[in-house]
Order: sequence, then structure tokens, then C-alpha cells
Amino acid sequence: MPTLKTLIPAFAVASTPPSAPADRPKGQPANPQKYAVEVRPSAIEGQGAFAAEFIPARRKIGEIRGEHVSTKEAFARARAAERDSGHVFMVAISEHASIDASASADPLRFANHSCAPNMVLKVQQGRVAFYALRDIEPGEELTARYGTTHHAGRLSCRCGAPGCIGTL
Repeated sequence: MPTLKTLIPAFAVASTPPSAPADRPKGQPANPQKYAVEVRPSAIEGQGAFAAEFIPARRKIGEIRGEHVSTKEAFARARAAERDSGHVFMVAISEHASIDASASADPLRFANHSCAPNMVLKVQQGRVAFYALRDIEPGEELTARYGTTHHAGRLSCRCGAPGCIGTL
């Protein structure tokens, strides 16, 4: 099951929708962002991802990329990051494989957890994509339900949503 936890960055990341293929240097991967997303301080925790434009319901917002590692390595890195900074960012893509997005420039890696999210995280063919659950207005924080995390219910949820489950 996918797990997701944000990091507090030392910098802000802004994303714009992908440019036309002719604008992209040859050999460079396409920008996985379909809608503009900006990173800024969040009332939920640390930095958050925010819609920089209107996003219609059920549309793909974008993806996050990172280093593919074994789930065993992801847990070891998560424990070390939690000790060092208190912030972890890993996504399990299967029982045996995970993505470490610590060094990713993709702004959706800053999506915080909410018990009443406005987007859903989907793992598809080893890729981590986010889709809008409803229309999302510009300036609205983009949130997803993390599901099972390495915190195993020991971390307090800070989403503030009605019906919050209380822990991650």
C-alpha cells in the first residue's frame, strides 16, 4: 500500500504545466506535471503543495519521481531521516519496491496528508500519480490520504478535517 510523508524543504519549488515537446531539450524526460502546482508553507505541516490554477475533478494533476529502492532500504532510510530531521518521504509501489523522493524536484512530493483529501494517490506501472477527487480552486492546498505509513499510528494527524482519524 502506498505510503507518503512530506519533507520540510530548504527551498521552494514551483511547477508549471509541461511545455510542448519541441520546447524540451532532446533526451530530457517530459514534465510529469499536468497542472501548475506551487510549494509554500502549510497550515497542516511544514511545506505543502498548492494549486496554482483551477484543476477539474477526476483529472491527473501530476506525478512524483524519485530513486527506486527496495522496501527494506526505504524503511532503513525512513528511520534514518526520522532521526535526523523528523521528516520522511517514501512511497511504497509494491511489497518489494519503493520510491525515495527525497531529492525529487516534483512539487507534489510536498502534498500533505488529510483525512478529507482533494486528490488521490495512485500507483500505476511503478509510477506515482495524483488525481483530483473534486474540482480544486487556485490557492487550495493539495492533500492526499496517506494510507498505511511507517508511523503505524504513532504520529498525530494534523489535518484538522471533520472526522479526522487522529493518527498516521
